[in-house]
Amino acid sequence: MLCALLWLAAVDVRARRLSNRAVLLIGAMFFVDAWVKRLPLHDVLIHVAIAVFVYAVCAVLFALRMMGGGDAKLAAVIFLWSGSGLWLPALMLISMTGLVVALLSLATRRICTQHTSPPMRVLGLFSSERGVPYGVALAFGGGTVIVLTGLLPLIQLR
Repeated sequence: MLCALLWLAAVDVRARRLSNRAVLLIGAMFFVDAWVKRLPLHDVLIHVAIAVFVYAVCAVLFALRMMGGGDAKLAAVIFLWSGSGLWLPALMLISMTGLVVALLSLATRRICTQHTSPPMRVLGLFSSERGVPYGVALAFGGGTVIVLTGLLPLIQLR
């Protein structure tokens, strides 16, 4: 799942598009994970309710042209994974990462992706002239929360 999120972040930086299939795959992996962990139906429904709420909020932001459609879908999937116990840490980490991405986008708004220097070309990919790649913040912030919750039980066993 982490690889899929990293791939989505890279694609968002380059093309400002998020693949519906990849987002759906990440969402489907939640249900596989819930089944493997034998998560009670009540808990799964809480996760789904949170995701639906986040999608509704993001749909309003999309209608107001404040958020991309792919970002709205990815946000819902990230919060599907987060559930009631991790929605706030996920929101905080996504927000902090999003601030960094937004500041980077503003700082690089005049850098062209056709620049002769490779580092400047990479920075030009973040240019806000093309929109802010918020999928990076969603993938990094949400992915970190999701992965750390899976790793913590393994770390605590040692």
